[in-house]
Amino acid sequence: MDVQVNLEIAAGAVNGARLEQALRNAEFAPDAERVWRWTVEGPSPRTVVKFELLADLADQPAQALIRFDGADRLGAVNLRGTGFAVRDIEIRRLTDRHQGIEQTAEINVTGLAGYLLAKISAARSRRLPKDWYDTAYVLIHNDAGGPEAAADIVRAKFGVELKGEVRTALDDLLTNFADPDAQGSAAYRSQMALDYPDLDGAVTAADAVIAVDAFYRVLFED
Repeated sequence: MDVQVNLEIAAGAVNGARLEQALRNAEFAPDAERVWRWTVEGPSPRTVVKFELLADLADQPAQALIRFDGADRLGAVNLRGTGFAVRDIEIRRLTDRHQGIEQTAEINVTGLAGYLLAKISAARSRRLPKDWYDTAYVLIHNDAGGPEAAADIVRAKFGVELKGEVRTALDDLLTNFADPDAQGSAAYRSQMALDYPDLDGAVTAADAVIAVDAFYRVLFED
């Protein structure tokens, strides 16, 4: 799960210390090398929950580390484009039963348009296989109805911003899914093979190529 938290960075991040203490109370521990990543083991010994803090500051270099005032080990990494995630918010209600008591909380969840542009920007910056996989998977399996529907939602929400660095990131996405052996397509095929070993790898790679092409085409159609 990706979590983006606004921490009043420009004003000195006065809430950074509070978040750091909350993470420690939840038994998270800071990564030895990355101040923006905290982890905790899940219920299964093989499960690790990662909490990563991202910033999107125009006045700081990409990949720059942002440290929070009053915090001992907590920080964020400046990942351009991820700010779209906090500009497209949906409120979801989560309910759970703990020790016989039902508890409900409302949380802000990033909408489809914000998620896709943030993820595509991250993919261009980080070049991680998981970013390519996440993008293709959401384009194919989103609740809106597929890549064309996702493109319509992105255009409606951020259409006037599909230029400059954003257009460059989208062009980069298309290049990395240009054919079944491209970097993005290969990443999608590899992860799908792990999660669904019975699926045909050639088919899954082709699905990713078709989805990204359809998404891009609808984004920029006249």
